[in-house]
Amino acid sequence: MQSAQKFAKELQKQVDDACVSLAIDQKQKQLASIDAQLADPDVWSNSSHAESLSREAGALRTFVEPWIALRAGIEDSLELLALDDHSLLGEVDQQLHRLEQEYNQRRKDLLFQGDFDDHAAIIKLSAGAGGTDAQDWTEMLERMYLRWAERAGMKTELIERSAGEEAGIKSVTYSVSGPFAYGKLHSEHGVHRLVRLSPFNSDNLRQTSFALVEVMPEIATPDEVKLDDKDLKIDVYRAGGHGGQSVNTTDSAVRVTHLPTGIVVAIQNERSQLQNKETALKILRSKLVQMQLDQHAETFADLRTGESASWGAQIRNYVLHPYTMVKDTRTKHEERNAQGVLDGDLEPFVEAYLTHSTTA
Repeated sequence: MQSAQKFAKELQKQVDDACVSLAIDQKQKQLASIDAQLADPDVWSNSSHAESLSREAGALRTFVEPWIALRAGIEDSLELLALDDHSLLGEVDQQLHRLEQEYNQRRKDLLFQGDFDDHAAIIKLSAGAGGTDAQDWTEMLERMYLRWAERAGMKTELIERSAGEEAGIKSVTYSVSGPFAYGKLHSEHGVHRLVRLSPFNSDNLRQTSFALVEVMPEIATPDEVKLDDKDLKIDVYRAGGHGGQSVNTTDSAVRVTHLPTGIVVAIQNERSQLQNKETALKILRSKLVQMQLDQHAETFADLRTGESASWGAQIRNYVLHPYTMVKDTRTKHEERNAQGVLDGDLEPFVEAYLTHSTTA
């Protein structure tokens, strides 16, 4: 009994320390406050605000409740041990073993200590050097991230997609939401290089292709990142592409230029001009925050133009010929099962990067 009690108390201390570090009690109060707002019927008069609150509550609940349940489970075990009933020892030992396993899984949350790690993410993929092969490679990456998101229980929403002329895609942008979406995905930020036998070359020669992956914390609310109106140039124009008469007859597309940095965000999502403007501003805020993180700048005024994610050295190599291997150039983590990685098995790379970042 004494050894079981000692183990339970040690586990309780570890969990309590983790809860303090992760501000679980504060987040629980924040969740209760949002739930109270959502219970008020008047909040739904502004549907976009209500939906934003609902998403925030869902993310908080997914994060907080397992820790609350873990803490309660340990307290329950200690209460049973306090009864000093030896017939319960086997049952309590099993419960403590299960709780320890749960804690070992949950303790990964402690790796997410960045200011924006708990945010949703915006991920943009752009084809680089390599022509059709690069566009096909970009589509392969799109499939990889969508599969990863599905495995990780993340929700994805397509924002923009530009198809290639022959195959693949020129660029695509998604919003990814779920527990620590940005915290997990920001390890993917950079250039990804593929080496394979080209399916688009009649001689079946080895081809090297590049794609740029930009990952930004989603800054959905204007209050979180203030933009000065004098720094913005907003143009509206007629959207092109498919989608019916309204696409070709209304100025629904929006282009937002951030004058100090030269960042341009254009959205023509076949929706209203107002929705496209809100989406463009959200992406602009997210881009500015990512640039600030990349450059370690104190304010947006300190940002250096053109120094966000760039076509510098690749962060990861995917080799499919003459052997198969995926290797991260920063952490040196590698996987021989390249197809498994391309099917969405990215967790080992995510964990290696988080561990590398916290120990560097």
